[in-house]
Amino acid sequence: MSSKTKITVAHGDGIGPEIMKATLNILEAAGAQLEYDVIEIGEQVYLKGISSGMEPKAFDSLRETKVFLKSPITTPQGGGFKSLNVTTRKSFGLFANVRPCKAYSPFVKTHFPKTDMVIIRENEEDLYAGIEHRQTQEVYQCLKLISQPGSEKIIRYAFEYAKKYNRKKVTCMTKDNIMKLADGLFHKTFDEIAKEYPEIETDHKIIDIGSALIAERPEIFDVIVTLNLYGDIISDIAAQVTGSVGLGGSANVGAEVAMFEAIHGSAPDIAGKDMANPSGLLNGAVMMLVHIGQPEIAEKIANAWMKTLEDGIHTGDIYQEGLSSKKVGTQEFAQAVIERLGQLPVNMVPAVFDKSSTDPINIKLAPVTKSDKKLIGVDVFIDWDKDGRDPNSIGETLRKADANGLVLQLITNRGIKVYPDGMRETFCTDHWRCRFQKSDQSPISHAQILDLMDQVAKLGFDFIKTENLYSFDGVRAYSLAQGE
Repeated sequence: MSSKTKITVAHGDGIGPEIMKATLNILEAAGAQLEYDVIEIGEQVYLKGISSGMEPKAFDSLRETKVFLKSPITTPQGGGFKSLNVTTRKSFGLFANVRPCKAYSPFVKTHFPKTDMVIIRENEEDLYAGIEHRQTQEVYQCLKLISQPGSEKIIRYAFEYAKKYNRKKVTCMTKDNIMKLADGLFHKTFDEIAKEYPEIETDHKIIDIGSALIAERPEIFDVIVTLNLYGDIISDIAAQVTGSVGLGGSANVGAEVAMFEAIHGSAPDIAGKDMANPSGLLNGAVMMLVHIGQPEIAEKIANAWMKTLEDGIHTGDIYQEGLSSKKVGTQEFAQAVIERLGQLPVNMVPAVFDKSSTDPINIKLAPVTKSDKKLIGVDVFIDWDKDGRDPNSIGETLRKADANGLVLQLITNRGIKVYPDGMRETFCTDHWRCRFQKSDQSPISHAQILDLMDQVAKLGFDFIKTENLYSFDGVRAYSLAQGE
């Protein structure tokens, strides 16, 4: 190799410095052509008053190198601190989180020795947008945002990944039986894109049964694509059933920048004790080497690592009496991998990364035809804790509001209809959604909404939020109330 690739490195918190030292020692011994721009992230940066956990000059480093090898960090307890992972992923457009989950049986204990799946998780939106509000004494809100281009990007990436790495099946997981619009968009987009890849088998699972199947029969899955929160949860389930979360590495990939890391946390309880398993970060580094065009080094390290497992050289988290030959600490494990560089595993299938593995997956979004959007109503959310929380009291008062035909149609509490004709057994909080539309659901104006809000305030109600109701190409674009 004629030149070195510069990467950004962060040693992180807790066990982070120990596993990064072990990983970099292995990379150097294997001949990886790298130079490092080391940055500080995590707890100490947070405690300086930088709520993102990363100083501006660290962002500058990533803009330059476009490759980030990152140890886990500790986020201080309490409010005001934002997830550095989420900030980095969203700031640099790292839309695809790629987490391979493979069994290394019998050398790592698992009940599912045939497991070999890859979970591809949307990385930028969903509940991880982190948009939350306290709206009343009793009720807090967290917004779930799902976009059409965000869904398309990650789903196309999953199919292209399957095609590139000779995977045979892609499974989509959502909860669209409940969230029919948001998760429904993701599922619909998956079905549309799947038609472009007839050679790849596809299916869909509701996330609850999908999670159960990962825990019970993970070998039936190949590539899974899903939304942000679900992907976060099922990737840990999958990593654990294959033997240990400590083995899992991940890639966070965008159009320009990519971040590579272990999937586990900073484990402060064992920090400084030379006990941590560096395998997760090492496997993330192997993915990084493929990404930057050094597949032969990635292959050498991956095979030496598997040979180390086969030889029974294990850290405490995967040590098994009767199978493991030696329990080692972090640095001794790294040294064992170094000693086996150039060797191949005997029982496990050797890793092979050819030059085609380094070709980037480029995603191009399909053109979108703009829909005909019409404003046809408004949901007004109010804070009300009077009259014994009687929805009929609220409803009869709000019936007096009339903004040129824009009038109250129904009231819900936590999504279920309580007026008119609600059930007396329904438990109500102090947070109410009041839906106003014309009786024929014809279009309205913003001026009518402003007039309505003035009337609602004069009737003595504290309105805390409004949500406009639209139709797109004549199709209702909002959910009905439960019980409506």
